Amino acid sequence: MSEETTQRTQESGAYGSGHGGGRPSGGSRPGGGGRKFFRRKKVCKFCTERIDAISYRDVRLLQQFVAERGKIVPRRLTGVCTTHQRRLTRAIKQARNIALLPFAARY
Repeated sequence: MSEETTQRTQESGAYGSGHGGGRPSGGSRPGGGGRKFFRRKKVCKFCTERIDAISYRDVRLLQQFVAERGKIVPRRLTGVCTTHQRRLTRAIKQARNIALLPFAARY
């Protein structure tokens, strides 16, 4: 693209303005009631309960970290630390391969 067309598209907002995508500034909701939402820091379940070994045979434990559709739930949703998430992923994949856990949910 030439300089003239890129300048026009940036002015029109085709690539986004970088200001939150048209949301009102100030952090309050449009309907009022500007109550602040406080999200509690998630703590790793395995670190707090001092679980060292994550076994592929422990299906009850692994099912807590697998969604309904059979997907592995990401770290940012479960709060599991990085090292335990890697071990958890490996255990879930091993359990799937020997048919202890399903690869996908039934429809």
